[in-house]
Amino acid sequence: MKNSIAILDYGSQYTQLIARRVREMEVYCELFPWDVPQETLHAFDPAGYILSGGPSSVYEQNAPALQSFVLESGLPVLGICYGMQLLTLALGGKVAASHKKEYGLTDLETGAANPLLPTGTQTVWMSHGDRVEELPPGFNALASSPNSPIAAMGSAQRKIYGLQFHPEVHHTPRGKEILHNFLFDICTLRTEWTPENIIVAAVERVRAQVGAEQVISAVSGGVDSTVATMLVHRAVGSQLRAVFVDTGLLRQGEANLVENTLRQQLGIPLTRVNASELFFSSLKGISEPEEKRRIVGAKFIAAFEHEATRSGDPRFLVQGTIYPDVVESSAPDRSQAQRIKSHHNVGGLPVNMKFTLVEPLRYLFKDEVRRLGESLGIPAELLWRQPFPGPGLAVRCLGEVTPERVARLQHADAIFTAELECAGLINRKPEPSAARLAQAFAALLPVRSVGVMGDQRTYHETIVLRAVTSDDFMTADWATLPPELLGRVANRIVNEVPGINRVVYDITSKPPATIEWE
Repeated sequence: MKNSIAILDYGSQYTQLIARRVREMEVYCELFPWDVPQETLHAFDPAGYILSGGPSSVYEQNAPALQSFVLESGLPVLGICYGMQLLTLALGGKVAASHKKEYGLTDLETGAANPLLPTGTQTVWMSHGDRVEELPPGFNALASSPNSPIAAMGSAQRKIYGLQFHPEVHHTPRGKEILHNFLFDICTLRTEWTPENIIVAAVERVRAQVGAEQVISAVSGGVDSTVATMLVHRAVGSQLRAVFVDTGLLRQGEANLVENTLRQQLGIPLTRVNASELFFSSLKGISEPEEKRRIVGAKFIAAFEHEATRSGDPRFLVQGTIYPDVVESSAPDRSQAQRIKSHHNVGGLPVNMKFTLVEPLRYLFKDEVRRLGESLGIPAELLWRQPFPGPGLAVRCLGEVTPERVARLQHADAIFTAELECAGLINRKPEPSAARLAQAFAALLPVRSVGVMGDQRTYHETIVLRAVTSDDFMTADWATLPPELLGRVANRIVNEVPGINRVVYDITSKPPATIEWE
């Protein structure tokens, strides 16, 4: 796969953003741990390497190292932050602790013209405590910042470059231009990572994995499971049987919408299983979010295994796992990034599950999944629906999950969604440069407070509204919604939803919070 990039992960929380930026330029890349065996990368056969940032110092004991075969390959290399410091140390330069740490926005000054950086002054995002003090032999300083005399370096002859800042984050406005220069001017790559090519490759992989075996698809009605099901249906046709488990934990009216859309609009044979009683009884008395996820995952599989026995015991199960699911669920031995939470699509499945998973979207970002869906002919109204967690409302109903509390949450969420749709803020494909919410929903808090309605004292629960803007779902900012819209939503909820007397709005970004509350 010579027309690709290998990204070595040294533990930065931004590593996955590097991959997304590369993919956006229609170049395929994969993430590998920094200590990946040489034979693995030899089989991948990249055209160049990107070394991510990381939290370590290159001089720490047992710090992640740069394996010698990377430089010995003679391929272009771009080191970012910690990656630049690793290159410096490996090539004979000097790295030292900075007298003043550099975190956040700073001005970068680039002097002479070079293949990587635009000349002049630009704003970049820094996040480091060490800095390069002496260049390796044969390297030139390309740029400086107020606290880093060598904020970028390079050797045009060897095609090795280092950046002290992070070009992958949106806080570096010209970062995409810099990555573009590395990919196309330095690595001389071609644009091949297109939806059409992705579909062809995914179909081939599914056929190779499944062969003539029967496949069952776990349809949730969300974008990811729908696209995954369509891909597998295209690959194996009548070998696929789609099963929709109605957990009772979906949004208001969603179960009927899912059934009608897949059957009538997409022509996918679908079996609907009403399992709400099973899920509510299993979740009784449970309030810990990871335990909720584990239970929902296990009961999903139990429902599928029961249904599978009625259709010839298929060996394979289709899941709509996507890359952010994998990233946030990564255990420490699989990734340098800290595990934040498990996902139903990744971490909630029982180890004794009898199915072999088919995950055609596992290394795709959400925007890539939607582009695939458009190419597959999936209706826009389904593709641009709001993201929804695998465990459903079980993780938006904080505290114990009961039918009464879920119904309360469904009603409040439907009001919020309807008002946002009327304002043109959600559930539509965004126009170029148009402001759009990446995700918006209501959550039910197990917090009661005193209120007054019709001169009567109330002691009811609280709804929290959450709306964020995001390019990639790895980071997100809370959305500044019009006060009159929030007021209208709050007024409707307390008047129309029994058991709610208070509505609050979450103004926390990610990080430090996650988008979902659980």
